[in-house]
Amino acid sequence: MSMVEHLDDHRVVYVWELPVRLTHWGNALSILVLTVTGIYIAYPYLPGGGFTMRYAQQLHLVAGCLFVSSVLFRMGFSLYGNRWASYRAFFPAFTPEGRASMRRTLLYYLFLRRRLPGGVGHNALAATTYTLVLGLFLLEIVTGFAMLSFAWGGIWSTLFGWVFVFAPPQTIHFIHFMGMCLLLAFVVHHVYSATLFDIESREGEISSIISGYKTAPLGYVPPADKRAGKIW
Repeated sequence: MSMVEHLDDHRVVYVWELPVRLTHWGNALSILVLTVTGIYIAYPYLPGGGFTMRYAQQLHLVAGCLFVSSVLFRMGFSLYGNRWASYRAFFPAFTPEGRASMRRTLLYYLFLRRRLPGGVGHNALAATTYTLVLGLFLLEIVTGFAMLSFAWGGIWSTLFGWVFVFAPPQTIHFIHFMGMCLLLAFVVHHVYSATLFDIESREGEISSIISGYKTAPLGYVPPADKRAGKIW
């Protein structure tokens, strides 16, 4: 199927490229494993003593490395992906149109606007939220490896020991824990809003992160699929 396929009453648009979909699910899987193992490491609740704890720590580290790889790859792909994957799409507050779209979406979430904000890809409010979530991702990565450096020392201390210049280990641990709580809250809202938009718009909001394709009204005219380094 081409980028835009004409059907009877709507268009099918290829929005989410394969790297975007892979990193989305890579993040989801790693966050799930990191949450479960992280809670166990902090509050052991399974029998097995050191044997279980040791494997929980190893699995936590492996999931953390997967998470780092997925996040960094997605950041790099934002320089080369289509307009919906480009880093430019995540700063709508810098334009009057983006700010207006954010207001419309916020009013919709507050039940002060009945009409669903249109558009293909992320709406402006969601794009801004994902930018903040990326910052939270990076905070979790840095604090997580800082705690590892405190426990293991060696090269880890060389790479991440500087974090403790700003706060003691217990504070870093608390920040890491609160970051996890915020990420879980985001996941709940993310699933809710995706389901809501999928039901309200019938544009394949949920299925698109698997197939890459979304539907749009027949009158929708997508912009040229230019790369991130060009103006679109």
